[in-house]
Amino acid sequence: MTNLLLLGFLPSGSEWVIIALLILLLFGGKKIPELMKGLGKGVKSFKDGVNEAKEEINKAKDDIEEPASKNK
Repeated sequence: MTNLLLLGFLPSGSEWVIIALLILLLFGGKKIPELMKGLGKGVKSFKDGVNEAKEEINKAKDDIEEPASKNK
């Protein structure tokens, strides 16, 4: 039920155009590429962190499973 209520607040097609125009007016045409570049770097950094955490978890899992298989 709450998911349906949240969907009612999402912008539709024409509202996205208005939002884009407001962003353009607030930041100007020269700042937007810099903002997108920063956003891209942030997303890349986040993905690298997630992958690093997965590798650490898999390494720890392998370290735990390895001695267990030697005991058999």
